[in-house]
Amino acid sequence: MHSPCVARCGLNEEDFCMGCFRHIDEIVTWSSASDEQQQQIIDKLADRKQQFLGETNNQTLSRAKWLDAEKRLKR
Repeated sequence: MHSPCVARCGLNEEDFCMGCFRHIDEIVTWSSASDEQQQQIIDKLADRKQQFLGETNNQTLSRAKWLDAEKRLKR
């Protein structure tokens, strides 16, 4: 399944990307998620887009942020 990434990464204060509307945890685990898990994520995106309408990117999705999420998810 193709990633919903639109290459406009930027996180809001709750760590949701304002480009694709995935949470950082979903972004980090995307490549290892099953097709069913990926579909479950995709199914949430339209609602999230409406929920976050008008919000802006408060921070970039940095390598450090990515590594912090990976470390937290491996626990």
